Amino acid sequence: MAGMKFEYDESGSTFFYFLTSFLGLVLLPCTFYFWPAVEGEEDQEKDRCEIFQRKHSRLKKPEKWKGLRKTTQRLLILTGWVVMAFLVYKLQQFDYEYANFDPYDILGIGVGSSIAEIKKAYRKQSLVYHPDKPTGDERKFMRLNKAYLALTDDDARRNYERYGHPDGPGAMHFGIALPSWIVEKENSLWVLGLYGLVFMIALPTVVAIWWYRSSKFSNDQVLLDTTQLYYYFFHKTPHMVFKRALMVLAASLEFEKGHNPEIVERPTDNIELPQLIKQLPNLGEKNKERPLCFAYSMKARSLLHAHLSRMKLPDATLDQDRLYIVKCCPILIQEMVTCVSQLIMLAHAGRISRLPSLDTIEACMKLSPHIVQALWDSKNPLLQLPHITEDSLRHFVSKRRPVKTIEQLLSLSSTERHHVLRSLSEEQFSEVMIACRKMPKVEMNVNYEVVDDDDSGVFTAGAIVTVTVNLRRRPLGEAFEQSLQDTEHKPEGQDKDEETADAVPAAKKSGWKKPQPKKGGKSKSKAQPPKKKQQQSTGKKEELEDEKKEKSGLQQQPEQVEVVEEKADQDTDEDESASHSDESVAEEADTESHKEDKHANSVDDDAEWERFQKGLTKREKALEGKSRMSHTVHCPYFPDDKQEYWWTYVCDRKKHMLITAPYQITNLVDHEEVQLKFTAPQKPGIYTYQVCLRSDSYLGLDQSQDIKLDVKEAREIPTEHPQWQECSSDEEDDDENDVGKDDGEDSEYTTDEEVTDDSDEE
Repeated sequence: MAGMKFEYDESGSTFFYFLTSFLGLVLLPCTFYFWPAVEGEEDQEKDRCEIFQRKHSRLKKPEKWKGLRKTTQRLLILTGWVVMAFLVYKLQQFDYEYANFDPYDILGIGVGSSIAEIKKAYRKQSLVYHPDKPTGDERKFMRLNKAYLALTDDDARRNYERYGHPDGPGAMHFGIALPSWIVEKENSLWVLGLYGLVFMIALPTVVAIWWYRSSKFSNDQVLLDTTQLYYYFFHKTPHMVFKRALMVLAASLEFEKGHNPEIVERPTDNIELPQLIKQLPNLGEKNKERPLCFAYSMKARSLLHAHLSRMKLPDATLDQDRLYIVKCCPILIQEMVTCVSQLIMLAHAGRISRLPSLDTIEACMKLSPHIVQALWDSKNPLLQLPHITEDSLRHFVSKRRPVKTIEQLLSLSSTERHHVLRSLSEEQFSEVMIACRKMPKVEMNVNYEVVDDDDSGVFTAGAIVTVTVNLRRRPLGEAFEQSLQDTEHKPEGQDKDEETADAVPAAKKSGWKKPQPKKGGKSKSKAQPPKKKQQQSTGKKEELEDEKKEKSGLQQQPEQVEVVEEKADQDTDEDESASHSDESVAEEADTESHKEDKHANSVDDDAEWERFQKGLTKREKALEGKSRMSHTVHCPYFPDDKQEYWWTYVCDRKKHMLITAPYQITNLVDHEEVQLKFTAPQKPGIYTYQVCLRSDSYLGLDQSQDIKLDVKEAREIPTEHPQWQECSSDEEDDDENDVGKDDGEDSEYTTDEEVTDDSDEE
């Protein structure tokens, strides 16, 4: 194209644009994701026990390598923003120089200056910026020369006034946003070497390292070898108890140096570990199963036993290893639960021969709260509270009112609580009560149904049963205070009033239905009194007629006869009005029944629409993903901040079977709804299942509800349907019409020869 010219960037302006945009695209997300967050002062529930304060100080004081990493991140991000600001400043200078060509500003004179003043200013600045001078600048001297020509030369002045530049309309330039030294011949070898180093060596190496590391882990960042290990042991031992599950957990390959470089092996382990093993009973050190007998597994198992026993370990060596192992346990336990549930589903499908029992998966679930709270399965749940020890538990046992749970402790009066906790000081007592009130109270509401268009709510053999679990979470202190207020402010006769209030609308509704006799047959329905009136009126008529017959032979006065006739007319009018009232009552009942039917249909439609809308919202939530932030757990022995999670599932206690895979709830802040689906049994009968809710952080908060299914026989598959018959009859009619057309009418594709042949045959 004429007048166009492609060239590399000589001045650097377009390259600065490219560099600024690229740096901005990198700096913005890096600042958002990698800038270290400022850890503010959190509410620590005023817990001043030694274990909790030690944990708080450890979390508040980051490790050395973490502090160095945060400092390096801050320096790199700040350096990038400083470079960004410098580039923006340079771009502003380029824009001002090239977009605003003002000859008066370049020469440093005012508008309307004379020719002598222009020449004087030009001569003065040319002595400074001339290329032959030591202070010379070729670019500035060229702009100075053009400014002088724009004010002294007539052609240049005319071009400046018309086009804004003394050179006039210039050719369109298409610059490449790269500096010119990239394409220079003497630098070609270095440029090619840099391209080869970045795109052929560095980038493939980084991708290969990332792929090699990520391919060894699952979605939950658990080693695939560890998952295979869990599958092997749970298939080998279908019925697994708590201590056996703890041994399998300690054998995870995350605790082995060859699979995890973060594991530290110290020379002091050869001295400290044997001493620790001697203090731990029932450790199972004589087990010869692999890898349960390996050194890393024995070390992890002994540290977990010491953690559950709340033993004091050396701070610089074994305690650091304990903190790392305990921190990894919640993710590994969730992987164990997933493996057991998948094995159970495979056994139901006939893929494997051994069916893991319900006790196995519940033993795996028990591991999580016991490790988080550092308690064995035989310990009292009250030991989760601060300052509560084995010695102080003897005050909780009394003949009058033994205290076994935290709810029972809160239900005591103030004097009774002080008596039970008399071994604690006032400050410690207040800390215990604060921790009790912060404990979760979860209300579980269970609904189960069969979502079907034809027989909704009917449980048939092989149908899909949907169990909806509605959970409402509140602090235990708030729930307990509200229950006390409800019981205190509720009048004595309020229950009876509520019952009568509920009964009144039911009586109103039943009044529009068909009348039903009461028990004992003493009273009749409301529709019977008009019949009594008819019987009375007919009796009156007969009496009047008899009187007329008796008095017909006697001489009566005409006035008396008129009175008798008026009475008879009044009686007949009453009979007619009674019959009309009966008809009107029947018509009103019919209209009300129609209204009730319409109202019921509208209510069904509204319920169906609400169900459809809930389904859409659930799909949207599923697409959004689950949040993993709920509430912080009170766990002074756990090395890190722990969020409160829950498991919910359906099981059969009689057969020790798991019915649905456990669903982990990670976002129970206030309310949460979970749907569990399973297939109804193939044989009709009454079946009892349990919907269970388990905590992965607290002890003594598990709950369950029974559900009963009255399973009916499955409906037979329809082979005939009226709609199908109508369709078949319509098709037969169409075929007959087509046949008639073929016999009596010629097709539009019939030839003359066919017509003549038909006529000859006739």
